[in-house]
Amino acid sequence: MTPRAPDPARRNERSRQAILSAALDLIGELTYPKVTIEAIASRAGVGKQTIYRWWPSKAAVVFDAFMMLNKGGSSEVVLPDTGDFAADMRVVLHATVAEFADPRYASAYRALNTDVQDDPALAEQMLARVLRPTLEAVKERLRAAQRAGQIDTGIDLDVAIELIYAPLYHRWLLRTGPMTTAYADQVLDLALRALRPQ
Repeated sequence: MTPRAPDPARRNERSRQAILSAALDLIGELTYPKVTIEAIASRAGVGKQTIYRWWPSKAAVVFDAFMMLNKGGSSEVVLPDTGDFAADMRVVLHATVAEFADPRYASAYRALNTDVQDDPALAEQMLARVLRPTLEAVKERLRAAQRAGQIDTGIDLDVAIELIYAPLYHRWLLRTGPMTTAYADQVLDLALRALRPQ
């Protein structure tokens, strides 16, 4: 019986998963600026060149690690649709608050957002894999609410999304106040007053 040759794809995927897991572990243990490619490589048991073969920077590794943590690497976003727009968005915003407030990763998320401003390629990845899918899912949920008569049909949906999400993002990024579900509820209640049919 001929021994089976090792599968390079499987080995590569194992290395990739080890790198992403190592990045998450180190982010949880250290502050973002203290995490280096060298440290990630050492923790993952790979060489630096292996990391640079797949990612151009630490920020790109951390971004993919967060994607794996939050969505298993998928860009698909599915929002609840029980027929009650206010209740569904409350669930979504509470989940957003929990993610933003996670003490293991909150500072790293902020630092990553800063790095994105100076890295056009990473900014495009974030737009394509995080922001656009999320915005489209929320927009589709708003359309369903319009069809149900819960949201005014004349509103600009892009502005409506910003009305709901921007205050949370602003508070989280600039640390202007505590990130709580009570704050999210207040933002949503005020937004709904503006969005409901007049």
